[in-house]
Amino acid sequence: MTPATRLVVALAAMTGLSQFHRAALGVIAPDLTAELALTPAVLGAANGMFFAALLLAQIPVGIALDRAGPRRTVAALTGIAVAGAAFQAFATDGATLLAARFLIGLGSGASFMAAVVLCARWYSGAAMTLALSRVFALSQMGILLAGAPLAAASGLLGWRGALGASALLTAICGLLWWRLVRDDPPDRPPVFREAETLKEALLGQLSIWRLPGLARVLSIHLVGYAAAATVLGLWAGPYLADVHGLDATGRGWALAAMGVAMPVGLLLIGPLERRIGGRRGIVTVAAALAAGTLFALALWPGAPLGAALVLLVLLVLFSAFPILVVAEGRSLFPDHLVGRGATTVNLAQVLGSALLPMAMGAVVGMFPEAGDARPEMAYRAGFGVLGVALAGGVAGWLLLPRGAAK
Repeated sequence: MTPATRLVVALAAMTGLSQFHRAALGVIAPDLTAELALTPAVLGAANGMFFAALLLAQIPVGIALDRAGPRRTVAALTGIAVAGAAFQAFATDGATLLAARFLIGLGSGASFMAAVVLCARWYSGAAMTLALSRVFALSQMGILLAGAPLAAASGLLGWRGALGASALLTAICGLLWWRLVRDDPPDRPPVFREAETLKEALLGQLSIWRLPGLARVLSIHLVGYAAAATVLGLWAGPYLADVHGLDATGRGWALAAMGVAMPVGLLLIGPLERRIGGRRGIVTVAAALAAGTLFALALWPGAPLGAALVLLVLLVLFSAFPILVVAEGRSLFPDHLVGRGATTVNLAQVLGSALLPMAMGAVVGMFPEAGDARPEMAYRAGFGVLGVALAGGVAGWLLLPRGAAK
């Protein structure tokens, strides 16, 4: 393999692993809820803890990416992810599950931003966007793995055995990362990293926050990925079980179909940008369509299974647009602050991914169970909350001031 190919393989494996951990609770959520006696709010918080850890990690991770480099930063954090994945398999109640999810999120804290930093160093301009879209498209294999394959493993090994195997998978990906990744392309000299004092590092971070146009990017990034991730990673499984009566295998295939839609969208959106030109219109239309699918799920009482599945798949397909938001954010900050700039933009996505699952969990939990299942109205209300949040993000994207690219 060429060095560039090795880089893409390693980035796809590590970002795919992060996607797997984000989505792993979805297909086994009913089993977890039954055995650990979890309420909807606790289940939402379990997924939210993953993103809360990502949120706390972003500023130190940004500094580490700029100063220590992506290779060493991601390798160090992967050990924490291995420990969290193993701990998750032995959870005995909601508190231990929350702690395990926090460790996994902390260990995954640099995976996606390392991809942004490395693609920015190895590629430039439209080539960077294309490389990122390919890496993120391949990373969706992690979501596919968290669908039908995880459901099959859970049926064979039990949910504890399946989650335990994920710790081994995490360790393998960490070794692959260390073997294949180099921080700089072979035809360019390594980036010289000057030693920084804590004050200098924090001043560099503050300079990112002062960039014109950042608020516009953050407003849409707060909810653009999080709305679809909340559904795919956590609530689609319980919705399909409670409202449509799908068993673990059926839920796994449904989640797999949703998982396929994301790489399809990612692979289409790069060529679409080159053909049409301009990111603003593409992001606006795609985000509005994604919000429309959520409102359809919220406002359609008694939607048949086929229609519900189509809407869920379309939600994920239209939600490929955040890759263009990342590229827009990258254009705002200088090269020597690429790590801190990328993680600052990512803060919004992580914050939204922590808050929206908990918000939907709180809304769903407001409706009492009918037998062993939540009523359809509980999920419709949750979808409505996500739709409103996404519509608000679109408003910020359109109305807040635009910045000048660097």
